[in-house]
Amino acid sequence: MERGPSRGDDRVGAAPQVPAPRDTVPGRIPLAVVVVDAAGLVSHWSTGARKLFGPSREDAVGTPAVDLMPVSGALGEEEWSARGWEDAADGPGNGPDLEASLGGRAAYPTAGRARMADVERGTVDLLWWAYPLVGPGAERLLVLAADAARLHGHDGPDDAENERFAPGFALHTDFEGSEVLAAQLPQILPSMSPQESARIVSQVLELGYPVLEISQQERFPVTPDWGVPRRVERRTRLLRAASGAQDAQTAAEAAAELESDLEYAAVRERLEFLNEVSGRIGSSLDLSHTIQEVSEAVVPRFTDVAGTYLREQVVAGEGFPDGPPDATTMWHRVAVEHNDEPGRWDDVVPVGESMPFPVHTPFFQCMTTGEPVLIPRISEELGNAIAAQFEKRDISPLINRRSLLVVPLKARNVVLGFMILLRHPERMEFNDMDRVTGAELAARAGLVLDNARMYTYQENVAETLQDSMLPHIAPRMAGCDTATRYLPGTRLGRVGGDWFDTIKLPGSRTAFVVGDVMGHGLNSAAMMGQLRTAVQTMAGIDMHPAQLLRSLDDLAQRLGDNYLATCLYAVYDPIGQQLVIANAGHIPPVLVRAVDGRSELLDLPTGAPIGVGGVPFEAVTVPVAGGDRLVLCTDGLVEVRGEDIGVGLAALAESAAHPAASMDDACDAIIRALNVTGGRKDDVALLMARLNGIAPEDVAEWRLAIDAREAGRARRLVRAQLASWALETASETAELLVSEVVTNAVRHAHTQHVVLRLVRTDALLCEVSDDDHALPQLLSAADDDEFGRGLRVVSRLAREWGTSRTATGKTVWFEQNLPRDGGAWPRDGRTPVRDSA
Repeated sequence: MERGPSRGDDRVGAAPQVPAPRDTVPGRIPLAVVVVDAAGLVSHWSTGARKLFGPSREDAVGTPAVDLMPVSGALGEEEWSARGWEDAADGPGNGPDLEASLGGRAAYPTAGRARMADVERGTVDLLWWAYPLVGPGAERLLVLAADAARLHGHDGPDDAENERFAPGFALHTDFEGSEVLAAQLPQILPSMSPQESARIVSQVLELGYPVLEISQQERFPVTPDWGVPRRVERRTRLLRAASGAQDAQTAAEAAAELESDLEYAAVRERLEFLNEVSGRIGSSLDLSHTIQEVSEAVVPRFTDVAGTYLREQVVAGEGFPDGPPDATTMWHRVAVEHNDEPGRWDDVVPVGESMPFPVHTPFFQCMTTGEPVLIPRISEELGNAIAAQFEKRDISPLINRRSLLVVPLKARNVVLGFMILLRHPERMEFNDMDRVTGAELAARAGLVLDNARMYTYQENVAETLQDSMLPHIAPRMAGCDTATRYLPGTRLGRVGGDWFDTIKLPGSRTAFVVGDVMGHGLNSAAMMGQLRTAVQTMAGIDMHPAQLLRSLDDLAQRLGDNYLATCLYAVYDPIGQQLVIANAGHIPPVLVRAVDGRSELLDLPTGAPIGVGGVPFEAVTVPVAGGDRLVLCTDGLVEVRGEDIGVGLAALAESAAHPAASMDDACDAIIRALNVTGGRKDDVALLMARLNGIAPEDVAEWRLAIDAREAGRARRLVRAQLASWALETASETAELLVSEVVTNAVRHAHTQHVVLRLVRTDALLCEVSDDDHALPQLLSAADDDEFGRGLRVVSRLAREWGTSRTATGKTVWFEQNLPRDGGAWPRDGRTPVRDSA
């Protein structure tokens, strides 16, 4: 290849004048587009390439690219640095020349200037951009090139002006009308199929749109026919006027006009930058996502390193920070974005670390004053002094010789955090205009972060409220296993009126409850909390299911006119192997039979919702068998807008019948089958119970006469039964507790007998029933009191105990842990009290 003239010959008029081609539109530059395949042969040769390089398309396609573009690097890296372009990260001189790109030695997009020796036109200065291509096609390199002299609208090269323009890359979204730019780009490849063209264009947009950089404050996109903006022409005219003026006054006027124009361009670019950043951040109310958006928006366009720190209260989603920060305030490092080599910052300043900042640092000054802090260049002395304030780490290699700008993130005059911005030593220092830009950027980011903080705080409050209102259900209860799921309808409405519950009842029974208060939000959640508490209270006195709903309906009417809810209440008796269910306007449950795996929607009287008033409620008894599964849910699981609810109920019954390894897996399978995660707006509550039952051999029951001597008989019966169950080590405590409860029962019973029942599950349950409706009370007994100590003994030695009214009187029950090591001991480790009888 022919080499261009040396740098010493780069003077105005050194090369022959070249007239503009006749078909060149004034103010437009033909853009040469060349595509090279993996073998280095030309596969696409545009009209602009013919005008710039000479060969026709027929002669070019299939020819080695290096033979058709006789160009060489025009300037070396040192010469470009001397021209003031060393700060352009993507500018010329930073990477392979065009020859290297044509030879397939570049793995990333490159751009630069080149000089071509032409027999007819002499020396031609070129601007070029090269993109490596990947994909299923044969194309491996896209080259764009243009005659630099045509940029100025005159017919000869002017080196002094040409060298002020540099090719580079940028995001096409950096420019107004980015959609138009992206849509126009396929026009550079008109002879290709739409699929091939779209594949190449998508890679160009990903690697960086070709731009013309006039200064660090102004750059312009290259369009398919390269329409030169008016400001480029105006800038060229001013440069020519300033350099060619014959008198000082004319030169000064031109220079002043040029300086004013540069300031205008700089201000406009910063405003565009701020508007762009404002549009990019705040797309989410998620705090971490917002922080990442802010960091990515400023690196590398505004800074090379961006570290973001927030007060711990903000990160934790707590309330608004109280008081100004000080040396003890903990700051959480939430993001570090940089374009340094990977891993350089990770070990010294890892994300997620919390730390206070020393007083004698620019960071402390920013957070306490709430004003930006600018250090144009951190000297070795200053950097070492700042680094010395920090223990256990040396940050001096990361900050020395860099330009530093610290900006506060504020909202309502309170500092929520700050950003540390650093520029590489090779890049232009931060200046006063950058300080203003950074402060405005931080102000906008602070408002967005405060919105995200408030949302996070409110979400945490809602979750805490919801968690406090939903029960923490034990996976195993007497005769049954349970599993539950609760899914809020939307992220913006984490609190709702759906609830579920399981309640322990006398006789080893369990109550299952599912309800749904109309509406969403805090009001519905508050109503739900009241109704759930009422159900628990009424279930605790063993109220019949139909009567319980009747009483709940009366309560809702007393609380207010807006209390409307559906509710399903079911009582499971594992000994009698049956369900007693009452419904108040709720969707029916699904029962999956263990014997054949068949599922069915239980046919229940629907009833009216709670709060309607004046309607009866009916209870239905459903026989069940060991291993059957009961599925209760709210309508958010089965109801889809625009579809009949019967479709959802059928899908629920079908999915509930599928076998699963565990109860939790079965719940998850139902959630997936009904696509609950696919955009449902209503809350979902799901309760599943496997009805294991209690075998007859695990139950023992006796009738005792109303006689004080029956307490001794009760002890003997319990001792014998526990021996038959191989639970002799639990006998001593059980006999004592049974003796106390039976003694109390026979003392207060009236005409009927006393019933004693033992039930063996994962614990030992003892129940004593009589016909007296008065519930015993736990009393404080003095030393000389004759009565009052029995229930205190029960309270101290039993795992749980309680009382409840029945249709014929009352039941007193207690549970005792079964021994694992052969001994029966109370919860507090004390020796059990021996029976003196």
